[in-house]
Amino acid sequence: MTRLILATRNPGKITELRAILTDADLPHELVGTDAYPEIPDVKETGVTFAENALLKAHALARATGLPAVADDSGLCVDVLGGAPGIFSARWSGRHGDDQANLDLLLAQLSDIADGHRAAHFACAAALALP
Repeated sequence: MTRLILATRNPGKITELRAILTDADLPHELVGTDAYPEIPDVKETGVTFAENALLKAHALARATGLPAVADDSGLCVDVLGGAPGIFSARWSGRHGDDQANLDLLLAQLSDIADGHRAAHFACAAALALP
């Protein structure tokens, strides 16, 4: 059975990946970063979702000696040139404050007609081996 670490403290993400691996009939033991409290959070210094996912996966694989899975994701609004993009979780300046991020985004779009507010959610995932 393969032991994997997922770069998250979010139990929902762990549950989702467990289900994916189980449905694919891949034997696994999956843990989140909470299993290694001594490992600090990895700074997301990449300029793309893929770079940030790779940074996190490589750092965790090195620190734990386990295969590591990481992702980075965010909302990309066309009329804002793809912003907030990699900054989605901290768009308002406060990391993880979903309401503040939403309020700022809606304020920035307030003079844009509804039909011109196209956006998409982007996600990149990475697997790094120790």
